[in-house]
Amino acid sequence: MKQIESQLNHLRLHGMSNTWQALVETRRHHELSLTEGLELLLQAEEQERSNKRFERLQKAARFRYQASVEELHYDASRGIDKSLISALATGDYLAKGESVLITGATGCGKSFLASALGHQACAQGYRVIYYNIQKILLKAKMCRVEGTILKFFDSIAKTDLLILDDFGLTHLDQQQQLDLMELVEDRHGRASTVVASQLPVSNWYDVIGEETIADAILDRLVHVSYRIELKGESLRKKR
Repeated sequence: MKQIESQLNHLRLHGMSNTWQALVETRRHHELSLTEGLELLLQAEEQERSNKRFERLQKAARFRYQASVEELHYDASRGIDKSLISALATGDYLAKGESVLITGATGCGKSFLASALGHQACAQGYRVIYYNIQKILLKAKMCRVEGTILKFFDSIAKTDLLILDDFGLTHLDQQQQLDLMELVEDRHGRASTVVASQLPVSNWYDVIGEETIADAILDRLVHVSYRIELKGESLRKKR
C-alpha cells in the first residue's frame, strides 16, 4: 500500500494519492472493483488539477475583491438582473468574445460584480487579468520606455478576459487614447472585455477625447456588449 502511494506521489498524481490514502485508511479499497476504484481515483485527480488551475488563474488575475456570483444580491430595483447574470455565468459570452459594460455610482458594487464575473471565468479555466484603467495605461507607458510594449500588448491580447475598472475617472491624453485603442482593437471579436465605470456609456465619448479614436473604441466595445446599469449600494450579500 505504501509503495502505491509512493509511486502516485512520485508521478505527481496528488489527487489520486490523497484519495488512495483515504480509501486505505477507511478500508474501502477492499469494497471496490478495479473499475470502480480506478474511476474514483481518476475523478479525484481531475478535480485536484482543476482546483490547482483555478488557484493559479485566480492569483494571476489580481482581482480587487474575492467575489463570486453566488454572493451577489439580486434585486431588479438596483439594476441587477438574475437571468442576465446567470447567462453570463455560463461563460458563453467569453466563448464569443463579447463584452460586458457595468456602470453605476460609487459604492454600488461595480468592482465586486466585475470581480465575481472574473472569478467565474477562472473557475471555467479562462485566463483573466484585472486592471484599474489608469494602472494599465501607466504600465503601457513604462513598457514603451523599456522597449517591451509589443510584448505587453501581446500578453493582454492573449488573455481570455480583460477587466478594466474605474474607467472615466480622468480624461485620456493622446498616447493613452492610442494605447486604449490598441488594447480594444486586439481583443475585438476574439476575446472578452469587462469595463466598469462611474459614468454612463453616453459620457464615455467625452472622456476618451479625440473624435476618431473615440468612435473606433466605442464602436468595438458598445455595439456587441451586455449592459448592466447598477443602482444603490454594495451588491455583496448582507452577512
